[in-house]
Amino acid sequence: MQLIISEKAIAGERIASLLADGKVLQKTVLNARVFDFDWNGVQTRVIPLRGHICDVEFPKEYSSWSAVPLEKLILAPVIYSRKEFRIIDCIIDSALNADSLIIATDADREGEAIGLEAIDYALKSNKEIKIKRAYFSAITKEDIQKSFSNLEKFDYNFAYSANARREIDLIWGAVLTRFISLASGLLGKNFLSVGRVQTPTLALIVDREKERKLFVSKKYWEISADCEKDGMFVATHKIDKFWEKENADKIISKNIKELTVVKIDEKEKILKKPVPFNTTELLRSATNIGFSAGRAMDIAESLYQKGFTSYPRTDNKTYPASLDLKEIVNKLASVPEFVDSVNKVLSQKKIVPSADKETKDHPPIHPVLGVKKDVLSKEEWKIYELICRRFLATLYKNAITANVSVLMTGKEEEFVARGQTIVDAGWKSIYFYSKLSEVILPKLSVGDVIGVLKINLFEKSTLPPARYSQSSLLKLMETHNLGTKSTRPNIIQKLYSRNYIIGSKSIEASEIAISVIESLENNCDIVTKPEMTAQLENEMDEIAAGKKDIKSVVEDSSKNLKKILDTLQKQKNNIRLDIRKASFDSNIINQCKKCGIGNLIIRKGKTGKRFVGCSNYPKCDNSFPLPQNGIITTTIELCAECGRPVIKIKNGKFEYKMCLDMNCKTKESWKKFDKKNDSLDKKKNNFVASKKNTGNIVKKSSINNKKLIYKKSNSSKNKITK
Repeated sequence: MQLIISEKAIAGERIASLLADGKVLQKTVLNARVFDFDWNGVQTRVIPLRGHICDVEFPKEYSSWSAVPLEKLILAPVIYSRKEFRIIDCIIDSALNADSLIIATDADREGEAIGLEAIDYALKSNKEIKIKRAYFSAITKEDIQKSFSNLEKFDYNFAYSANARREIDLIWGAVLTRFISLASGLLGKNFLSVGRVQTPTLALIVDREKERKLFVSKKYWEISADCEKDGMFVATHKIDKFWEKENADKIISKNIKELTVVKIDEKEKILKKPVPFNTTELLRSATNIGFSAGRAMDIAESLYQKGFTSYPRTDNKTYPASLDLKEIVNKLASVPEFVDSVNKVLSQKKIVPSADKETKDHPPIHPVLGVKKDVLSKEEWKIYELICRRFLATLYKNAITANVSVLMTGKEEEFVARGQTIVDAGWKSIYFYSKLSEVILPKLSVGDVIGVLKINLFEKSTLPPARYSQSSLLKLMETHNLGTKSTRPNIIQKLYSRNYIIGSKSIEASEIAISVIESLENNCDIVTKPEMTAQLENEMDEIAAGKKDIKSVVEDSSKNLKKILDTLQKQKNNIRLDIRKASFDSNIINQCKKCGIGNLIIRKGKTGKRFVGCSNYPKCDNSFPLPQNGIITTTIELCAECGRPVIKIKNGKFEYKMCLDMNCKTKESWKKFDKKNDSLDKKKNNFVASKKNTGNIVKKSSINNKKLIYKKSNSSKNKITK
């Protein structure tokens, strides 16, 4: 018998179906799911994993945060403990009678490490088993049969490099997190997290937040003219910004009524087609259409495992010559939504793909199969369509626009009107996520006198640098070599889960995040710098190349961590004061208007429920209830109706602002909603009380969480009707 190890069940089932001579038998062995079949006349079994089947952790005696000295934790042994017991037992049992073991996990660093875990357990029961490796970039019949017909050696060094990262991240994360949490006294659910990659990433966000706070806005003025010739069009003054209002007022006072065309510049502009998707660019584009980076990565991984798209973890932006692009385009012709785009691509005399950075890993992300919309979930379709349209756009022609710039003068002032028309929409007609706009100007000639209907003066202010979006943060992490294409979405998600950041389109650092980073920057700034993390990434590459071994790299990393810990220990009191003060300040809502002495502070009662109370308690009993779910952020706003403080709540994808006073007029709509729900609840309770007699069913609707009542029909099939 031969064994095949897949990374997940969905991939394992598909691999089995593509290799099998005949039927695939799904069954359980020691309570683990397997797929048995004959392949080339040989009995074969696919054992799917669930990602890593081992946890990387410290022995139990190192679990106490307060009892274990941090210096000792740095040198603690790292163990690989069983996580998926049933799968592990199945591997050990199945390996007993197997001649060979083929690792068919994802063909990247992490997949290699996952495969090594399976190898280690297989060798426990059969030391003679032969180890082989199948590498593929798409789970299609052609790719699978090709890779399994050309099996390669397992790359142990590649696996060791991934394990080195896991061990280093464990040690650094545990030591730094315990230090900062113990130093600040924020333990339990409120512990503070610090990590080798997440902290430099958070520092980038915090530094941008500090830039915004220090930014001093400056006023400026813009001037435009409403012109008329065969319709109205707008021209702007040649000076974009007037920093002195007096200078702008002088122009307004000229009362310009006519402008004369003195120069016309016309040129065609070529908008080059986009390059193929690598992982970072796919995730960036997905975040621009409403996905989180983590969710987009999960869906892309699922599409790959189902055999619909290629492997989603790659740095490559150039299609390999071996990839039959025209064949893939023809497969997409079966999808109604892509027929027009496919016809456009195939109508070209020659298909020439765009290209950029070329690497030796997987090809760029592309579709491998045409899939109908109704086969996929709504989210899957959006990511699948994004990948397909990007692929088709990279094969189509450039877009072309005709751009015109018209210079006009009047009373010694110069105005410019700019127009743009689409000559050929090209790839933008396929990839509608990138839109073309047109600005139509009338037909103008040099010497034309244009009437001016009105001269406009606009007062504006300079804006602070924009907060990062998930898209721009992913790009920044790539630039600074923070994490890998696989780990970056998880790092961002971890920052959200720790309540260090909020907002998806515009990422904002919380007050506690700012205090942690500022304290570390003031007392041990190396922890917040990308350079150290980038250096470790380079060393892991050297492990993969066989130039270094995992033991020496982990030991060197621990020595660096020891130096950092020594510095942190010396500054422990400063760090404690910085973070405790920031933690206290972040909970201050505003000054208490009732007593005029204390501050309104977010507190927790004896039952654990949070509320806002006055710091001058018991002398002042002023208090307000709070929502029990979601992240609360203080604002400087006051309610326009009652003057009470306004807070911001983020609960999952939902974000809203609310006045603290539950009796405020702004809560009237809330009260109506509550009464409506109370009425529905009473009806539901009355209904449930008589349920035994009627046999009706109460079902919760996904719309507004309303309770809808369904009645059983009298048919023998008990069909449920609304």
